[in-house]
Amino acid sequence: MGRAIVPIFFACDEEFVKYMLVTIRSVMENASDGQDYRIYVLNTSISDARKKQVTDQVSEDSRFTVEFVNVTPYLDELKEKLPLRDYYSLTTYYRLFIPNLYPEYNKVIYLDSDVVVKGDIYELYTTELEGFYVGAVSDQLVTQLDVFGRYVEQVLGVKRNEYFNAGVLLMNCQALRDTDFLERFIELVNTYTFVVAQDQDYLNVICKKKVQWLPVRWNTEASSEIEIPEEEICLIHYNMTAKPWKYDDCVLGKYFWKYAEKTKVLEEILRVKESISKEDIELDEETSVQLLKICEEEIVKEDNYLKLHKAEKAQDRLDILEKIAKLEREGRFDEDVEQDPQGRELLPDEINYLPRRGYSKFKTRMAYYLARRFMNHMLAERQLIVKDIVGIENFKALESGAVITMNHFNAMDSFAAQIVYEASGHKKRKFYRVIKEGNYTSFPGFFGVLMRNCNTLPLSSNKETMKKFLAAVNEVLVKGHFVLVYPEQSMWWNYRKPKPLKRGAFNFAVNANVPVLPIFITMEDSDVIGKDGFPVQEYTIHVGKAIYPREDLKARDNSIYMMEENARIWKEIYEETYGIPLEYTTETKLS
Repeated sequence: MGRAIVPIFFACDEEFVKYMLVTIRSVMENASDGQDYRIYVLNTSISDARKKQVTDQVSEDSRFTVEFVNVTPYLDELKEKLPLRDYYSLTTYYRLFIPNLYPEYNKVIYLDSDVVVKGDIYELYTTELEGFYVGAVSDQLVTQLDVFGRYVEQVLGVKRNEYFNAGVLLMNCQALRDTDFLERFIELVNTYTFVVAQDQDYLNVICKKKVQWLPVRWNTEASSEIEIPEEEICLIHYNMTAKPWKYDDCVLGKYFWKYAEKTKVLEEILRVKESISKEDIELDEETSVQLLKICEEEIVKEDNYLKLHKAEKAQDRLDILEKIAKLEREGRFDEDVEQDPQGRELLPDEINYLPRRGYSKFKTRMAYYLARRFMNHMLAERQLIVKDIVGIENFKALESGAVITMNHFNAMDSFAAQIVYEASGHKKRKFYRVIKEGNYTSFPGFFGVLMRNCNTLPLSSNKETMKKFLAAVNEVLVKGHFVLVYPEQSMWWNYRKPKPLKRGAFNFAVNANVPVLPIFITMEDSDVIGKDGFPVQEYTIHVGKAIYPREDLKARDNSIYMMEENARIWKEIYEETYGIPLEYTTETKLS
C-alpha cells in the first residue's frame, strides 16, 4: 500500500511568494512522517526566480514536492461567465476553482499565504468531511466585532458564529463537484456582488449549514482577541492588518519570525519591515475604518442580499426575571443571573494593564472607534435611550482622579457611563473600567473585544496578577484619571433597586486618597419594544456629590464610611425618583 498524499493548495502572486515561503517552511517543520505532501501554487505570473526559491526550499525534504499552476487558460474559459470588469480581480476566486481543476482529489487543504502552521498539517487533513462541503473555523473577527456580525447576519443571512474564515479550508472536492458548486457560484456572483469579503462571502452563503466546524486552534486569527491558550494553537493566521512584517508587537508574531529565520528570504522580509513608514501604518488604519463603513452601508441598503433578521424570542428574559426574584428572596445579591462564559485564571505575563506599545494602542483606538459606532447605532435605533443626566455638575467639579461607582443592570450600562463621562468635559483624563476576570479571559464576541481593549482593568484570581492590577488602579487614580467600578459585583438585568455594596471600590479610593463619585441610573419603560419583546428602558443618570476620604479615619474605617455614604446616596435617589421606599423581598434580614 502506497504512502498517503496530502494535497495543499496556495493562491499567490509574485509579491507574496516570500511570505508563502515562511508558511511552507512551518508546514515542513511540523509535518508528520508516513505520507507525502504535494504543494500546488495557483498563479498567473510568478517569475522563474521566485519559483526557484520555492522549489529549492521544498527540495530539502523528500516528502514534499511543489507544482506551479498557471490558471490563465482556465480563467479565459470562465471570464465570459463572471461579471468582473478587472480581469485580474478573478485571482481572488482561485480557491473556488480547485475542485474542478483537480478531479483526482476528493479532499484538499487550502491555505492563505499569511499563515504559520505550528501543528501537524496531516492531523487537519484527516478530519472527516462526510456530509459537509468544507471544514473551516468560525471567523473570530465576525464574532468579536459587532459591525461584522451584523453584516453577515443582516446581509448574508448567516449567523455570526456560523460564518467561517476562508483563509484555511479543508475542501470536500467530491461533494462540491457533486453539487455543481462552481455553477452555483457563477449564478450567485451574477445575482449579487458582495463587496466586503468577496469570495469568502460567496463561500459562506453557498456552504451555509454544510460546514464541518474545526477547532479554533486550526485558524487562530492574530487580528482578533486570542480565545485559547497559546500552546494549543496549531495554525496562526496573520489576517487583516496583523502583519509581523509591519508591527513589532503583532500578536503571536514571534512564530512568524521563528520560521522566517529558516528561509532564504529573511533578509528581504526584514528590508520590507524596515521600509514600513508612518504613512503605511496610517493607511492600514484607514483601510480598516473604510471596511467597517462599507459593512454599515451594506447593512442599511434597501436592496441588500437579505432583509433584516427579526428578533429572538423573549423566553430567556422571562427566565432571567424569575431567577432575579428568587435570588432577591434568598438574599443572594452578589450572584450574576446570566451565565457568563466559564473564565480561566489571568496570569501576570498575559496582561499589561497600562499598555504603551504601538499595536496595542492601535487596537485600543480601533476598539474605541467600534464602540462609538456601536453606541451611536444603538442610540439612533433607540435601543439605548438616555433621557437625562442629573447632577453632571458634580462630575465637572472633580479636580482629581476618582473612583466612579454605578449600579449594574445591563451589558450596555457602561455605555451610559461613557456618555456621562463625555458630558463632564474631562477630555484630558482617561476613563477606565474594572471588569471580572472571566469577562477578560473568556468573554466572546463584540463585548469581549471591548472588555479587552477599551481601557479595562480586569480582576484576577492570581495573586501576582492582582498585584499588577492594584498597582495599575492606583497609578491611574493618582494621575488624575477615573476608574469605573460596579461595587454590587453582580449584574441583574433591568433591576431597579440598588444592591448591597462590597468594599473593594472604596479601598481603591482610600489607598489613592481620591473621592468616590456615586452614579445611580433609574429606568422607566419607553414606547420602543426591543428585540427581546420588552420595552427598551429610558435611563436617567443621576450623578451624586463626590464622597471624599476623611482625614480623621483610619483606612478600614474610611472605606466603610465611604461605602455607607454611597449606599445612602443611591437609596435616596431611588426613593425620590420612584416615589417608594427601598424594600426587598429577602426572607432574612440583610446585614
